[in-house]
Amino acid sequence: MLQTLYDYFWWERLWLPVNLTWADLEDRDGRVYAKASDLYITLPLALLFLIIRYFFELYVATPLAALLNIKEKTRLRAPPNATLEHFYLTNGKQPKQAEVELLSRQSGLSGRQVERWFRRRRNQDRPSLLKKFREASWRFTFYLIAFIAGMAVIVDKPWFYDMKKVWEGYPIQSTIPSQYWYYMIELSFYWSLLFSIASDVKRKDFKEQIIHHVATIILISFSWFANYIRAGTLIMALHDSSDYLLESAKMFNYAGWKNTCNNIFIVFAIVFIITRLVILPFWILHCTLVYPLELYPAFFGYYFFNCMMGVLQLLHIFWAYLILRMAHKFITGKLVEDERSDREETESSEGEEAAVGGGAKSRPLANGHPILSNNHRKND
Repeated sequence: MLQTLYDYFWWERLWLPVNLTWADLEDRDGRVYAKASDLYITLPLALLFLIIRYFFELYVATPLAALLNIKEKTRLRAPPNATLEHFYLTNGKQPKQAEVELLSRQSGLSGRQVERWFRRRRNQDRPSLLKKFREASWRFTFYLIAFIAGMAVIVDKPWFYDMKKVWEGYPIQSTIPSQYWYYMIELSFYWSLLFSIASDVKRKDFKEQIIHHVATIILISFSWFANYIRAGTLIMALHDSSDYLLESAKMFNYAGWKNTCNNIFIVFAIVFIITRLVILPFWILHCTLVYPLELYPAFFGYYFFNCMMGVLQLLHIFWAYLILRMAHKFITGKLVEDERSDREETESSEGEEAAVGGGAKSRPLANGHPILSNNHRKND
């Protein structure tokens, strides 16, 4: 049974054009071709990325945050209460008024004390500013290095300038070491993002992020199996071209450098729109949809690859909508914040601390910090 499934999964007609077999892609005459077994290394590499990330955040991102005066805020913790904690974990984080009254009777606390307990308990689960800065620093570092490395891999290749050459000789296209390592490192990194997604900062597009990571892993893996490597390197470099800008804008945002953050965000928005909504659909997708049909009839791999590209394109449109909303608020002078972020409650733990310390006036918060506020204290 398992052997039958294995044979069907690796059936040439699923992965390769008609009249071609896996035997055509065996190494010979010093030419090396992509193999599925090459990708086994990406899982241990993903674990290595998680280890590197831990030490990077500890010994690089944290000292950098200290230099930028980014500190952990002391939040008032909810006092231990078994009744309220059980409700919080099993029924929800936002009890209704009737539930507050019931919990008040069960716990012996007043309704106001129950509401305060839930506010503090929710704030305990919110990621700190330092945690978000560390995460953005790690992703910025990887995306920047990956973009530079990716451009070094493809900039001297003829298919970087002429898309039709992507399919020249396909699928009998050998790989070179730079392509191999570019693929392995990119795929390993996205595996590491998927492994750590439960502990990373969660935003409103959490589900979309999971879909994106899974689709990216499938796309990279399939393009390696089916020897779509030339197209794959172009797609990965295209994505990395804007990601590091977004992460750097977050870093300056968390540090309170509003002018730098605003300027980088504008550049990011322009690059994102051009690369994801212009170059990707009208150059890359055209390359993967139209040119292959000039060489061979469509097969399952052709449809599968382009369907996954369609999924990514829909996600890009969704994120472009959020970016344009933010850009509109910025241009019109309104408060601009990360549309994907959950906002702090009006009476948050920080608000309670301010009240205890003398009733300082609260400001709009997103994910625990003011974002792109025109009244920010620190300018560069």
